[in-house]
Amino acid sequence: MACRDSVGTPYEITLQLHRDGALYGTVGERCGWFLTRLARGVAEARAGHEARWPDPDDRFPDDTELFAFRYRARNGIVGGGELRCQLRTIPVWVPGRRGPGGEWRLTRRAFLEAWGGGGVGMRAVLTSSELGVFVEALVAEAEDCLGSRKPGKPARSL
Repeated sequence: MACRDSVGTPYEITLQLHRDGALYGTVGERCGWFLTRLARGVAEARAGHEARWPDPDDRFPDDTELFAFRYRARNGIVGGGELRCQLRTIPVWVPGRRGPGGEWRLTRRAFLEAWGGGGVGMRAVLTSSELGVFVEALVAEAEDCLGSRKPGKPARSL
């Protein structure tokens, strides 16, 4: 949803969360710039070469909390929804090929959680590739909403 200035010109976005076709929550007032920066950060992390995270799907920007968007009314009251994304490191035991040996393998995943105004939540666990696709789609939709992108053209920064 576009945020509009006093003469009606769209300049930023707010996210409307929908579940089964019904409005679930409204979050992230003026979050387009932040989402654009996150999309770029995920792409850069995936392109880097880290010895600790050899699998590109484990590579994310360095922050533990990638974003936390909430709804805030003009009077400062928080309610109406929340969308947040946190990184978690998950240990997985990989048994040895022969004998009792084995090793722990660490993976990192983004936990994307959405909470509606009524307190009902949903969660998705994403690789960096999946998070990148998700955030890029949000940015592209925002640019379409703001009229800053022509159909068929690649996304650019907000």
